[in-house]
Amino acid sequence: MLLDCYVLEVIALVALLKQMQSSIKEFDLAIAETSHRHPCWTIAQSLPGAGLAMAPRLLAAMGDGKRYQNAREMQCASGIAPVTVASGRTRIIQFRRACPKFLRQTFHEWAQHSMKSSRWARVYYDQLRASGKRHHTALRALAFKWQRILFRCWQNEVPYDEARYVASLKKRNSRRAVWLPE
Repeated sequence: MLLDCYVLEVIALVALLKQMQSSIKEFDLAIAETSHRHPCWTIAQSLPGAGLAMAPRLLAAMGDGKRYQNAREMQCASGIAPVTVASGRTRIIQFRRACPKFLRQTFHEWAQHSMKSSRWARVYYDQLRASGKRHHTALRALAFKWQRILFRCWQNEVPYDEARYVASLKKRNSRRAVWLPE
């Protein structure tokens, strides 16, 4: 008798899961269709590690590209920019808690994905880790850099070009440029 109740409950839960899967597929199709129509889709697709999942999230974060006046505003609004707390001789730099968590998570995850296909991003992350930074601190620092690049791409309405960025690093004699291939 008791087992019969559990069987009915499992059957009901399986039916709910099937309906949920169907709804998720519909949402995925709607997100893909809407993203492809966005005027900045080409820019979002050009970003290393963005892919089919992160590109729509980045599009939503940037909107029409006029949501933020400058990169710093975007970094603060998304929670990627650190906060400095100072009192007397004490000065502490900590990560920003008052922000939209999903927005911060979007840039944080994108930074991690970008290391798979962007050589300079991997080198930058590795240098931060070697200097004693913790994993998530290094990812936020990488996301901070990526947001400046993303903002410039959106502002100039040009897709991201890894070769152009690496050439810029080498031209400025960046520490990261030493570890990048020719």
